[in-house]
Amino acid sequence: MSTTTIRLATGSDGAAAQAIYGPYVRDTAISFEYDPPTAEEMTRRIEATTARYPYLVVECDGDVRGYAYASELRGRRAYDWSVETTVYLRNDCLGHGYGRALYESLIPVLRLLGYHQAYAAISLPNAASVALHERVGFTHAGTYDHVGWKFGEWRPVGWWQLMLDEPAGEPSPPTPISAYADTEALAAALASGLPFVTPR
Repeated sequence: MSTTTIRLATGSDGAAAQAIYGPYVRDTAISFEYDPPTAEEMTRRIEATTARYPYLVVECDGDVRGYAYASELRGRRAYDWSVETTVYLRNDCLGHGYGRALYESLIPVLRLLGYHQAYAAISLPNAASVALHERVGFTHAGTYDHVGWKFGEWRPVGWWQLMLDEPAGEPSPPTPISAYADTEALAAALASGLPFVTPR
């Protein structure tokens, strides 16, 4: 019987993340990058993200099937309580609940850290990504039309948002993910997504 885990990513996941992400850059308009990053660049991105934000991987028997992370929404301080979320799955691992599992773990982790809003940008059309985000509670906030040029045409990007907590006065600053390393609270949040994986 296979064992699925959801854990925090480390720099050593760079090669696996690159193998997942590269085809989206090279072959689709889901990512607006033009050139697939190298494994070394993915390692750098993971390490930069995890200095503050959660970056999760889902793996089955040690084989990384997908990843999801939160990142800075905008550079101004008033945005500190909002994040942009991103999820990518290996192409041969679609349809087995890994995307939802990652989000069902990422969302409680973001709540644990003290974030207020999560936003996701989706290059349209992308019915599968829209369905995933709406399944975990995101709602459509608006669309930027003709905002990105890739593969010979202008592409729209839709924005979906999820309120993570109810406003209640002045908020405390969000906590860096490193402050929760090896805690029971983080372990419980990470495990939240595992029931959504469909056995293969």
